Amino acid sequence: MTSTQSPDASGAKLPWLRISVIVAVACALPFFLSNYHVFQASMVLSTAIALVGLNILTGYSGQISLGHGAFLAIGAYTTAILMDKFDVPYWATIPVAGLVCLIAGFLFGLPALKLEGHYLALATFALAVALPQLLKFRYLEPWTGGVQGIVIMKPDPPMASFLGLTLNSDRWLYFVALLVTAIMYLVAWNLLRGRIGRALIAIRDQPTAAALMGIDTSLYKSLAFGVSALFTGVAGSLSAILVAFVAPDSFTVFLSITLMVGMVVGGLTSLPGALYGATFVQFVPNLADQISKAAPWAIYGALLIILMVVLPTGISGGLNLLWSKVARKSGASI
Repeated sequence: MTSTQSPDASGAKLPWLRISVIVAVACALPFFLSNYHVFQASMVLSTAIALVGLNILTGYSGQISLGHGAFLAIGAYTTAILMDKFDVPYWATIPVAGLVCLIAGFLFGLPALKLEGHYLALATFALAVALPQLLKFRYLEPWTGGVQGIVIMKPDPPMASFLGLTLNSDRWLYFVALLVTAIMYLVAWNLLRGRIGRALIAIRDQPTAAALMGIDTSLYKSLAFGVSALFTGVAGSLSAILVAFVAPDSFTVFLSITLMVGMVVGGLTSLPGALYGATFVQFVPNLADQISKAAPWAIYGALLIILMVVLPTGISGGLNLLWSKVARKSGASI
């Protein structure tokens, strides 16, 4: 049997169909969930942005970072200070936090150029360990709030309802997070599919060959650090607005390790994988705690090991493999 529809036409329609369905489900989701679950969904979106940033650095440019929790803290504290001390609107603090982290990441990337592999991982690990202590420094306490942190006001929605559906703070902030996530994903997609993305992949796979081809490896490595920090800073800014509170103990080195876990679980060099990884790190610890109150982290570790054995390329890689098998069987039956 032959199909009357052009394969190219059906292939062109499929991504747009998927995107339309995803957008429709994402927009309807908060109206079917409790406020707490809406908050969790917003945190998934915020974490996904941070994982995209970490993926740009580690997945695409091959630089290992165990310190991205520090950039998350910088973005969060930038937003909190601007809102608390200067009454800056919450939405205006998000690009400022991204810019501050872009500069911080680029400057940190310059000395890190001399380090590779586990040496670079240790340097970023040191950053994650040191920053929470710096935030408690007594000379910075008037700005950072010291160990007590900063409490900010959760913004109210600009309207009480939309199309007959009730809007509260949690639902409104979910839509803000959804919009910011969509923008950051679009930026990352355009960045990685262009010249910069190809240069980063070349540096990751064959740094010597990339340099011989005229690619400025030092510039691109520092740029990868800066762009990665920008994404993480935006995520930190969003998380501060969502939680309405920042404190040094919220940004321990465990947070940096959690981001690394989310990136690997979701899938390296995969933008959709960031959402899968963010969902994992947001919900699986709660699931493990429900399974065993005595040893939740043992359950979490066991689930992580099982997932890595079953899906060594991450959730995104496993879904892509499954989709390719289904597509091949469908093509064979036509």
